[in-house]
Amino acid sequence: MQATPTSGWRAGFDGAKRRNGSRVHLLVDTLGHLLALHVTAANEEERLQVSPLCAAAQAETDNSRELVYADQGYTGPRAVAAAADHGIELEIVKLAEAKKGFVLLPRRWVVARTIGWAARFRRLTRDYEGLAETLQGLHDAAFGLLFTKRLVRLVT
Repeated sequence: MQATPTSGWRAGFDGAKRRNGSRVHLLVDTLGHLLALHVTAANEEERLQVSPLCAAAQAETDNSRELVYADQGYTGPRAVAAAADHGIELEIVKLAEAKKGFVLLPRRWVVARTIGWAARFRRLTRDYEGLAETLQGLHDAAFGLLFTKRLVRLVT
């Protein structure tokens, strides 16, 4: 998420995107329901966020998570060990070696779809918040609205 003057003091520089901002780490189930969310500065390593995400997911699901798919930012022995400490196997979904054109990667589209759902909320498109906890709470509220709406549709 791109930073604003309000969040600038806690935002970090993302070298890949060449802008200041925050990074929102999501852990979702196969249907795209939010299990865990962690907000960090954009310059912090993704691998270091595996442990808090796995701990939050296991607490949310009563230790029922066994396998987590992740993108290449979460590779490395420390990330695998952090996930294993919480009883989770970490499987990295990688790009094909000879990639030409668009390639749909298995299981990663679920998180991309969830991020698309969050993009419907204008407040979540940029980081306007001074505290990471506030940004995390806004994400929780947005996903609560999305899934309450879906639940009402199922009941009626």
